[in-house]
Amino acid sequence: MTTYKLTYFNITGLGEPIRYLLSYGGIKFEDQRVSFEEWPALKPKMPLGQMPVLEIDGKQYNQSKAIMRFLGKKFNLYGSDDYEALEIDAAADSADDMRQAISSYHWEEDAEHKKKMKDGAFKKMAFLLDKLEEQVKKNGGYLVRGKLSWADILYAALCDYLCNILGYNVNKDHVELKKLVDKVAATPNIKAYLDKRPKTQM
Repeated sequence: MTTYKLTYFNITGLGEPIRYLLSYGGIKFEDQRVSFEEWPALKPKMPLGQMPVLEIDGKQYNQSKAIMRFLGKKFNLYGSDDYEALEIDAAADSADDMRQAISSYHWEEDAEHKKKMKDGAFKKMAFLLDKLEEQVKKNGGYLVRGKLSWADILYAALCDYLCNILGYNVNKDHVELKKLVDKVAATPNIKAYLDKRPKTQM
C-alpha cells in the first residue's frame, strides 16, 4: 500500500491546500507538523531547504504547486483537456499571487519597508478578489467551467490562511467567492479533515 507523509509547519499556509487535496482524494497521510524551533535542524534534510514536502513511499517531492498539480491529476481535478488545464493553472496562479502579496507583507520584519509594502499588497488583493469574483460568477460557481478543480481547493485553503493572518474574512464583500469556499469546506472528505484538524498557529 502506498504511503504518504506531508511535512510542513503547524500553520495553514502552503501546506494546507495539499492537506485539503489529500483529504479530498481520501488519502490517508502522515501529517508531520514542524515547529519553528524544530525547523533549523530539519531544513538540511529537505530538498532545496524548503517545505512543504510530500513523501510518497519514502521518496521526497517538493514545490507546493507541483505537488498540487500532481494530486489534481490523480483526483480528476485538472480538467478534461489541455485548454481546461491551462485555465485551471491560470486561476491557481492568480490565487497564489494574492497569497504571495499578503504573505510577503505579513512576514516582512523591517517596519519601514513593511509600511511601504502595505498599500501595494492590499491593492493587489482587492484587484484579484474582484477579478476572481467575476470569474466564479461567470463559471457557475467555480473558477473554471462550472465544476470543481484543484484551483478551487487551492483558493479555499489559501483563504483559510489569509483570514487567519489578517483576522477577518477576506471574502466578506465577495459573495460568490465566499460561497465557493463554503462549498469546498462542505465536501465530505474535506469537512471530515477540518472537523479533526489540529489547532494551527495561523
